Amino acid sequence: MFPAGPPSYSLLRLPLLQLLLLVVQAVGRGLGRASPAGGPLEDVVIERYHIPRACPREVQMGDFVRYHYNGTFEDGKKFDSSYSRGGTYDTYVGSGWLIKGMDQGLLGMCPGERRKIIIPPFLAYGEKGYGEGGQGARYELVVALGKTQVRPYWRSRKQGCWWTGKGSGAGLVSPCMVPREPIPSPGTVIPPQASLVFHALLIDVHNPKDTVQLETLELPPGCVRRAVAGDFMRYHYNGSLMDGTLFDSSYSRNHTYNTYIGQGYIIPGMDQGLQGACVGERRRITIPPHLAYGENGTGDKIPGSAVLIFNVHVIDFHNPADVVEIKTLSRPSETCNETTKLGDFVRYHYNCSLLDGTQLFTSHDYGAPQEATLGANKVIEGLDTGLQGMCVGERRQLIVPPHLAHGENGARGVPGSAVLRFEVELVSREDGLPTGYLFVWHEDPPANLFEDMDLNKDGEVPPEEFSTFIKAQVSEGKGRLMPGQDPEKTIGDMFQNQDRNQDGKITVEELKLKSDEDQERVHEEL
Repeated sequence: MFPAGPPSYSLLRLPLLQLLLLVVQAVGRGLGRASPAGGPLEDVVIERYHIPRACPREVQMGDFVRYHYNGTFEDGKKFDSSYSRGGTYDTYVGSGWLIKGMDQGLLGMCPGERRKIIIPPFLAYGEKGYGEGGQGARYELVVALGKTQVRPYWRSRKQGCWWTGKGSGAGLVSPCMVPREPIPSPGTVIPPQASLVFHALLIDVHNPKDTVQLETLELPPGCVRRAVAGDFMRYHYNGSLMDGTLFDSSYSRNHTYNTYIGQGYIIPGMDQGLQGACVGERRRITIPPHLAYGENGTGDKIPGSAVLIFNVHVIDFHNPADVVEIKTLSRPSETCNETTKLGDFVRYHYNCSLLDGTQLFTSHDYGAPQEATLGANKVIEGLDTGLQGMCVGERRQLIVPPHLAHGENGARGVPGSAVLRFEVELVSREDGLPTGYLFVWHEDPPANLFEDMDLNKDGEVPPEEFSTFIKAQVSEGKGRLMPGQDPEKTIGDMFQNQDRNQDGKITVEELKLKSDEDQERVHEEL
């Protein structure tokens, strides 16, 4: 869905006398009249033999229509058909560009309607007929920048000429008008005083003044934010023509359509139609061709001058400037004196879902709380932020935009550019250790650290003695290990750090506290 339509346009003003004539003709339309005893027709006769259940609009004067037709004489002999030319007939109605009877016959028609239109000679080709010796040349009116020309009109349907070009700024339709009547195939002869019968199927209708039409199909309760220009949106859609023909669907690709809105990345009508939507909303967006793909259409499924109808389901949207949205759901009744901060080791339960309610992950599937050290890049940035400042027992809802979650590429089970909703409950927290530390003393370390560690007093500390000593300090409350890690692994890493020559034992010369090492490093740098 990329911009391809022409600019908007306006109709040529009709002379007052012609406009009054068209009004009189419209009032006289309907089922028509025939003279007594089957005499000549006095007016257009209309038989509506298929009317759709839903009629979003009826054809009015000045509307632009696309329709198929078969044209026959009263004896059933066909003289023309849009089907044989492989395309709809596209024209304005009620503006004098069709034979008068067809102008009347199309008024009031619904998209998808089929009707039989019988036109008497004086509202068709009259006493001259068409073809041999009759009315043979068609003309088009060319209006551009105040200059008017009349020239023969022989143009294929693929060369449609319905849109504004140069001169639109002067309020004129240019560079050309539609043909005055359905063009019979070359060689067709319509005799004088012939009544014509058209079986017409209306494909769609719009007016050059039409704007985007919105219909809310479903609006979720509690909509606190509506999409604006500059937001990035993920949505599903079914796109169809006015006659119900499906031309595209995101569901068939099993993937949302993801784009910025209001920035010109999609057709103008869709850019407008998505603004103001809520997450989870379903809406129908009807787009006239001058806000869609214009006179040329696109591909082989969207013809020129087609009205497009999109049934849209908004999955989520966000703005690149969004931060984590935090909402407290409940807090413990007792006083909370300590809250989580960077470096803390936390345990928490969570449920993670998309904004449409699709659940992605939950800690309850694992039977134990999730564990993380805040600020250690162990969880996505938005969750890390949302877990800070919490009390034990507090419950929060976090809305995390994709640039603070899994980004445009997503992750396993997470679509790209997805906004995530977390419901988190803090189970416990522990103060973390300073960066680079695996163990800290609550008070000053023993004055004779090596002697206390050397349990058998042989001047060496093997891994077993080292482990026994550290565990004793923890159990007696004199020190603590880095939370959230396997104690055996942490103690093993501590031993490796002290065993400078890696010979499997620590000597008095090798044993140094990290604070002493850091101080020595400062002196070396100085």
